[in-house]
Amino acid sequence: MSKKQLYDFGMVGLGVMGRNFLLNVADHGYSIIGLDNNQEQAEALVEEAGDKPAKATTDMKDFVASLKKPRKIMLLVPAGKVVDMIIEDLLKHVEPNDVIIDGGNSFFEDTERRLEYLKEKKVTFLGVGVSGGAKGARFGPSIMPGGSKQAYNKVKKILEAVSAKVNDEPCVAYMGKGSAGNYVKMVHNGIEYAMMQLLAESYGILKNIGGLNNEELHQAYKKYNRGKLKSFLVEITAEIFAQKDDLGKGMLIDKILDKAKQKGTGKWTSQNAMDFGIPVPTIDAAVTMRGISSLKSERLAAEKILKVRVSKPKLDKNKLVKEMGDALFFAFITAYSQGMALLANASKEKGFGLDLEATARIWRGGCIIRASLLEDIRKAYSTDADLPNLMMDKTFAKHLKGNHNALRSIIKKSIDAGIPTLAFSTSLAYFDAYRDGRLPLNLTQAQRDHFGSHTYERVDKDGTFHSSWSL
Repeated sequence: MSKKQLYDFGMVGLGVMGRNFLLNVADHGYSIIGLDNNQEQAEALVEEAGDKPAKATTDMKDFVASLKKPRKIMLLVPAGKVVDMIIEDLLKHVEPNDVIIDGGNSFFEDTERRLEYLKEKKVTFLGVGVSGGAKGARFGPSIMPGGSKQAYNKVKKILEAVSAKVNDEPCVAYMGKGSAGNYVKMVHNGIEYAMMQLLAESYGILKNIGGLNNEELHQAYKKYNRGKLKSFLVEITAEIFAQKDDLGKGMLIDKILDKAKQKGTGKWTSQNAMDFGIPVPTIDAAVTMRGISSLKSERLAAEKILKVRVSKPKLDKNKLVKEMGDALFFAFITAYSQGMALLANASKEKGFGLDLEATARIWRGGCIIRASLLEDIRKAYSTDADLPNLMMDKTFAKHLKGNHNALRSIIKKSIDAGIPTLAFSTSLAYFDAYRDGRLPLNLTQAQRDHFGSHTYERVDKDGTFHSSWSL
């Protein structure tokens, strides 16, 4: 009787992301096994693995029994109740010291609950953010693990092997205790929302004010991606404008409905930032604009009822493209600044122990928000790990001061033309408010004390004060 083969790494969920990630593991010399209720998806894994040691099953008991101890089991399934259901099924078969890894977009508070629950069962758990989409999962994502350091060490070599590489450095690092991995991924997605909205607004301006056609837009974003805006999102934006419609005539971009959907991670970032009292206005604006976009029927009705007369000035296209590049560069910096400030605060509040230099380092490759800017962000936190805000770094302060006028000009043109620029406008307002040593919120404090006796502080005396305000 031959000895049963045992496998190095297991995956629950063999959809596109799970299957691609597992095949990536196999590419790096590890034997793999997958579990899925769908027999066709299970068979597809083995077929795509070719001659690499791989197995797929629809039976949970067989799946767990086929793994080497301590077992390393990753879940790439939709966030929510499905994760809890699978964990319960796994607990019937796993043993103490086995590692369960949740690689989905789970809400960080769910991860914290699961960590405590599995700790009682003596099963180690990791909440791991994975970014890069299906292609990234297959050929090298950015990976953000958090939870048990002991558990991470058990899977470290595998995760380093499959991650994206920048200058031969793996785009994976232990993020910190508890739900740090899922929290970092959540904020990553918030920054992603902001950058996507900024690019959408730049498109609207270049098309509606500048009159650029799709080929000119393709060339403009292609040019941006060769310079200081070099990033994955700018790269794919350029490609989108060159894509022909495969179901009809013309270009595909013109046939796509202007209703942006969302899975909730941007909203979570915005909500949690409010809970902590950390301003992330560009991320907030991105979430808001997706909400407004969903009101398609109302917007079509309002287009007729709320029609106003606006001016669309004749502009030099080349000058507008140059100015837009500078404006985008400024706004991208503020989006990263807001996300990193939130991470720094959350790390203190929740005891994550985040290393922001490491966070920026692993975002340089594989993930959706990868950009050349991230190397400078990494350097900024390497120089000063306690930097209160990225905008305070000398390099970024110079970038902001050198490009703010371009954004002011873009916003003015958009206002005159009636083009919405909520993300651009909040990016500039964030910069202007942060650098203002005397904001008019003294009035807000006076109002709160006037109507609710909430007290106020003074600039000339210590302590809190209340006044009897006369009508």
